[in-house]
Amino acid sequence: MIFPKISKNLGFTLLEVMIALIVVAIGLSAVVKTASQNAENIRYLRDKTLAHWVAMNKLTDLQVRGQWPDLGSQSEAAMMADKKWYVTVMVSDTMDPQLRRVEIAVREKEELSTPLVVLVGFIEGADLTTF
Repeated sequence: MIFPKISKNLGFTLLEVMIALIVVAIGLSAVVKTASQNAENIRYLRDKTLAHWVAMNKLTDLQVRGQWPDLGSQSEAAMMADKKWYVTVMVSDTMDPQLRRVEIAVREKEELSTPLVVLVGFIEGADLTTF
């Protein structure tokens, strides 16, 4: 009976296996980090879009009312997409007596100092025929 010659190099050494595992672990950690960053970016863009819609709704509401908003600042809460948003409306005069500037800041949390969105719009006076 003839036995085949057995080679000593039939598998990987422990060192080769460990190096391969390290390379795979580094690659997987990069994939996980990228996926996490993408998820965070998607959340931020969703919240920023919703906050912008809240601000646009508030400005449209002020424009449709047909009455002058009071000068100064007021804060309120608004609901959109099952989430509470904190809205600050700042109304100021302009050089044109028939026009008021409205600045709407929307925050995710009441205690945040930096708003997620700031929208600026203008509201014209109800009676433009008298000067």
